[in-house]
Amino acid sequence: MNRNEMTYLVTMKLFQNMLNKRLITANEYAVIDTKMRAKYHPKIGTLFTGYPLTSPR
Repeated sequence: MNRNEMTYLVTMKLFQNMLNKRLITANEYAVIDTKMRAKYHPKIGTLFTGYPLTSPR
């Protein structure tokens, strides 16, 4: 996994925590995710988009 991949995943995990604590809305999270994908171009990370990383499906 390259640096961009790791940065994307860690960043989105932080925002996911904020979403879970209701500090940001789902719409704000979606905007952030779109911007982070455009900035970091994750390949593996997009496989998990839409699935929480901390709870089973």
